[in-house]
This record gives sequence, structure tokens and C-alpha cells, in this order.
Amino acid sequence: MFDSFSTISHTAFCLPHVVAMMVALQWVVVAAAEDVDSTKPTDAHAQPAPFSDPTNDGEWVYNTEVSDEFDGSEVDEDRWYIVGKFENGKPFYKHPDKSEKKVWKGRAPSQFSGRNYRLENGVLKLEVRWEPDFPFSDEIRQPVFGDALPYENITTACFISRKPFQYGYIEIKSKAADAQLSSAFWSTGEGIEFDFFEQFGDGRGKAKEHLDSELWWSVRDWKKQKGKPVYTERKDVGFRFADDFHVYGVDWSENGIKYYLDGQLHSEVTADDVRQWARENRDVDQDYDGYVATVPIHLWLDNETFPWHGMPKSKEDLERNSPEGEKDDGVVDYEIEYVRVWQKK
Repeated sequence: MFDSFSTISHTAFCLPHVVAMMVALQWVVVAAAEDVDSTKPTDAHAQPAPFSDPTNDGEWVYNTEVSDEFDGSEVDEDRWYIVGKFENGKPFYKHPDKSEKKVWKGRAPSQFSGRNYRLENGVLKLEVRWEPDFPFSDEIRQPVFGDALPYENITTACFISRKPFQYGYIEIKSKAADAQLSSAFWSTGEGIEFDFFEQFGDGRGKAKEHLDSELWWSVRDWKKQKGKPVYTERKDVGFRFADDFHVYGVDWSENGIKYYLDGQLHSEVTADDVRQWARENRDVDQDYDGYVATVPIHLWLDNETFPWHGMPKSKEDLERNSPEGEKDDGVVDYEIEYVRVWQKK
């Protein structure tokens, strides 16, 4: 992914419990229906529970600093760093909280643009654009993975959360962009990368048809393995990521990772499973600790070209799968209804 968190009144005593039961009941109904189309609370003051735990038996506490329902009229830039916002007619790449840190411009040939997003009806839409007249960077770098390519033709969006957190339940409801590129939800921390998914929108060609339904997630070590996965999984989910919204949840702790898909357990690995995988699949000593996902992280939402899988060669190619009437604007969307994080008390 990357180149380089005793009352006097009996009535007064009972009221909070009644309210809590009503809120829990609301989420039980949602889960019982298994309806991923209605995962937002109807009560504006209610805090949601994880889709896999609608009665919140895990006693999760909703992290309001990191979570975002995207139901405002503007993106909360105290919550998100929008990469590549424009200044004097050009995109600039300077992190508001880490001015000394180099900011990644995206995986060439695509480049992050701070103009490539919009909010519509409670959904964040990250735009992939065919934009050959964009003021692309002249920088050509040899990435850790893939070939050195110039930035050209394609612009994408990137949001990075500004508040870090460590451990918890991470959930997103999203639909991938329906084109030959990745719609990603991932994270970075000190020396590590935790990729929740990298969803390729349109698998084409021999031995690539499976890519648009293959859920790929990884843990990567940037300190000792130069970004190589110390654990990774690829599993077919039985549907195209770009066809509809789905809910992806990750229960992350010091003991391991549980991955949920539409509220159902999809995969589970312990920290020891990860350590064993790293020892068997990487050139490391037996005392190497591959479970590196133990530090605070920042969330990332972005689109990236994956040239080795194929990529759009023209506006028409980018828009190949767009609905009739929407094939001429040169824009394809990665849609996100919400990002939620819960933690333990």
C-alpha cells in the first residue's frame, strides 16, 4: 500500500436503563433483519453499536473523535487531513500535524488531489477522475512495490485521520469504485501498516477476474521488513465490491484480529498465528515478533492505481462500468457511508 484510537426517585433511577434498552432494541432489529441498508441510528442522539454486536455485549465505547457518520454539510477537517488541497492553483502536500514529515502523493500514475471528494446525502464520495490537465508532480520515484512511473492522467482522493488510537473495533460501510483501481481502507502507525482492505474494483483479463471479489487484508512491518506483509489473507467473498454497500468490521487487540463481513465472522487470527506466519514466510529469526500491530494508528481512505493489475487507459476506459447517462464526466466514485471506531472502557 504505502511507498516508503442511591437516587431519591425510583423513576429517575430506571429511566436511563429504559433508554439504554430502547437504543439496544433498535440495533437488535437492524441485525435481525441483516439489513446493511439501514445501519445508521434513527435517533440522532443514539450511539451505534458494532454491526456484529448490535446489543453491544462487548461493552464497546464509541470513539467520537475518530468516527465519522458523514452527515454534515462539509468534511470535518479537524478530524481528517485531506491530502493535496490546492494553494495558488496547485496541490500542496503538507500534513497539518506533522509539518516535517514527507507526504505521499499517491501511487503513480495516479496522484492525490484535495478536490476529489464530495458529500451527498450522508455519504462521502471519493472521486477518481480522468484529468490529464491536472498540475501533476514532476517527481518520479522508485516505489518499494512496482515500477517507477510518472504521475499523469488520473487523480484520486486521500483522507487521513488526525487523531490516533490503539486497539478497538473498526467498522466501515462502503462500496468500491467500479474501475481498474483500488478502493482502500487502511492505517499506519510508527513503523507499521495495517491494511483492512484493498478492493480492486474491476478485475479484467486472464487470471484477474477474481480480483473484484477477493478481500485482501494485511499487516506490514516497515521497520524490519521494508513494508512486506508479516501476515496477509486473500479470500473470495462471493460478490463484487463495486456492486453494493457492505459492512466491514475489524476487532483489533493485543491478542489478535477478528474480521467481520456484514456482521458475520469472516476470519480470525491470534497474535501467535501472525508471529508463526511471519516466521514461516519471511527470512527472520525465530525470536522475531511479527505481531507488529501494537501501536497507535491513523486511518486512511483512498484510491490507488495498481498498474500490475491493469489500469484505465482513457476516460472511456475509466467509465466503462458507469451507468448510462454518467459516462461522460470522467468521474468514478468510492462511496463511504460511515467510518466508526469503538474501544473498551
